[in-house]
Amino acid sequence: MSPVCGLAVAVGPRTTGAPRLTVDLAAVARNTQTLAERASGELMAVVKADGFGHGAVDVARTALAHGATRLGVTSLAEAFALRDAGLVVPVLSWLNPVDADFPAAAVRDVEVAVPSRAHLAAVAAAPGRHRIHLHVDAGMARDGAEPGEWGALCRAARRAEQRGQVEVVGVMGHLGCADDPADGCNARGRTRFAWAVEVARAAGLRPRHRHLAATAATLTDPRAHHTMSRVGAGLVGIDPSGTTALEPAMTLTAPLVQVRRVRAGTAVGYGHVHRTTRATYLGLLPLGYADGLPRVASDRAEVLVRGVRRPLVGRISMDQVVVDLGASGAEAGETVTVFGPGRDGEPTVAEWAAWAGTIEHEVVTGIGARVPRATRAAAHLRSLA
Repeated sequence: MSPVCGLAVAVGPRTTGAPRLTVDLAAVARNTQTLAERASGELMAVVKADGFGHGAVDVARTALAHGATRLGVTSLAEAFALRDAGLVVPVLSWLNPVDADFPAAAVRDVEVAVPSRAHLAAVAAAPGRHRIHLHVDAGMARDGAEPGEWGALCRAARRAEQRGQVEVVGVMGHLGCADDPADGCNARGRTRFAWAVEVARAAGLRPRHRHLAATAATLTDPRAHHTMSRVGAGLVGIDPSGTTALEPAMTLTAPLVQVRRVRAGTAVGYGHVHRTTRATYLGLLPLGYADGLPRVASDRAEVLVRGVRRPLVGRISMDQVVVDLGASGAEAGETVTVFGPGRDGEPTVAEWAAWAGTIEHEVVTGIGARVPRATRAAAHLRSLA
């Protein structure tokens, strides 16, 4: 590591001349503190999809050092990877098929969500005593038990608990419209969740964890907090509700691998969908849709070159994209910022999402594995890296 502006930069193997994805763990730390202050109860750091593309282990360790008390993922494979990294805090996995490796979950002390009686039967049949969270569908027709099945699931879970096969430690759900706090479906989701908790209690269950809120509801709806909130996108600076200024934690840069001067009327890229309107310099970046740049952002997106926004022109190809450098040009080898926090005028992930007609989550999780990663952390976080 080498000190940079009071920070430590872990760069790994030399990748001079290559694109670079840098994750600012100090931003993750500050976001976690903000979310922990907003949450009424415990904070579960959700690090699914490799920590929303930011590195699951790094994000997990940083979040745990700054207010989170436990971790959440979707698959058991993601949970086992956290255990392999030496993380010993409670970990919940909530999206598994009925033939998942539940015996290994018990051995590795991973809590699992149970959305159906079939899942409950599979978990109860596996050796060991399993800590489970019963999952209710709070109004999304997605994961979780339907209301008509919920009572039977709770009663079956109580019987399995009495047999010593499981311990029901939680009830969970998910709100479908929390990014719009005024949407009436949130009230309906809260009502259904409260009903589900009462049904569980009537069946003799005493779950100590009740969690419904993800990032948006944690920031905007205290009525959804219960004993724990699950936050993932917020850790890395994404607020789906648009109400809170969190800090984006990801910066993507790339070098100009070639610069050329062209005439007005020069066709650029596949299909010649763009033609230059004046004499200009064109620069080539070694990034494309195989690296996560959304192809639908072609001829709309911008990058930062020498402190000035420059447009990407022509179609984004699999491995490369062209930037119009204007009359002043630039030199091959210079670093271009594709996106970042926006403090220096560079485009943000939110802008890239708008250009692509999608959400920030898709952009940050889509950056491909061939883009080298680096982490930047405050000095007091070095021991966690």
